[in-house]
Amino acid sequence: MTAQSPAAADPAIIAATFERPAMGPWARAARKLWADKAAMTAFAVFILIVIACALAPIYASNIAHTDPFTSNIDGTISLGGQDVPLLQPSDEGLGLGSTPIGPTWDITNYFLGADEQGRDVMARLFYGGRNSLFIAGVSTIICLAFAAIMGLAAGFFGGIIDTVLSRILDVIWAFPIFLLAISLSIVLIHGVQIGPITIESGSLWLPIVIIGVVYVPYVARPVRGQVLALKESEFVLAARGLGVPSSRILFRDILPNVMTTLIVFVPLMLALNMLTESALSFLSIGVQAPDASWGTIIQDGQDVLYVRPWVAVAPGLAIVLCVLCLNVLGDGVRDALDPRAKLRIH
Repeated sequence: MTAQSPAAADPAIIAATFERPAMGPWARAARKLWADKAAMTAFAVFILIVIACALAPIYASNIAHTDPFTSNIDGTISLGGQDVPLLQPSDEGLGLGSTPIGPTWDITNYFLGADEQGRDVMARLFYGGRNSLFIAGVSTIICLAFAAIMGLAAGFFGGIIDTVLSRILDVIWAFPIFLLAISLSIVLIHGVQIGPITIESGSLWLPIVIIGVVYVPYVARPVRGQVLALKESEFVLAARGLGVPSSRILFRDILPNVMTTLIVFVPLMLALNMLTESALSFLSIGVQAPDASWGTIIQDGQDVLYVRPWVAVAPGLAIVLCVLCLNVLGDGVRDALDPRAKLRIH
């Protein structure tokens, strides 16, 4: 039996083989993430929540026809052709006080009922979600940016730079997260001025900056460790041997390899920052009135938890759903970008 020579092979097959472009690592990761049904479902649910919260003004003005930031104690709504007060006399104990109206399950008319101020809980839920998601998103960007800068500088340059930056990270790391965040919130509650930048009291930028700063060590340390490993890799040593400038090595060789770690941290830090913001707002040291967040709405509902539980339960469920979706998405992103991070059994 005679072996077939390469010249006798089908030219069309050879052409198709060499014309097919090689799939890059980002394309492979995107395809793998797209094939992860759990991650894509979680991402779709999270995007729907983001869109619903972004459309809060449209819902409040065009659908619910209410102002969720104005007290409406003496207001009434129409139910079954009758005018019903938003705050009804209490039927417990001596009958003193009032109880807000419960859910109507009518999307156009106090769907989740009212709070103690007669405000539409559903409209406030959307507005609060918009602020919570905005704070979590921007604080995540700030955290990842500072962590990347500090981790890259400490790991790549070493020496005194590494010593100083590592000690700063150690100091932040030494404090319990919520204790540090609460302390900073109390100190900066009246606003802060950093050069030409002024952050006024009650601004959303206060919790953004605080949350963005306190979690920097949690990201900077893994980045620094990865940079230390990459600095001793063969391709970096070869670039140094060829006389390639340090800046080019840092931005062309090391940073692209660190980007995967930063991307994996995005959904995880979003979930963590959302929980932190809700906790601070619940303690009245995060988002300040007249703004609202899911944490402040839970605080509003704690006094009527037994008679009108949906005031507090609805934002709590929203937080749980968002955090669950982000964690599932984070697992999918990690598996797509760093398959060695999880042991697989086939």
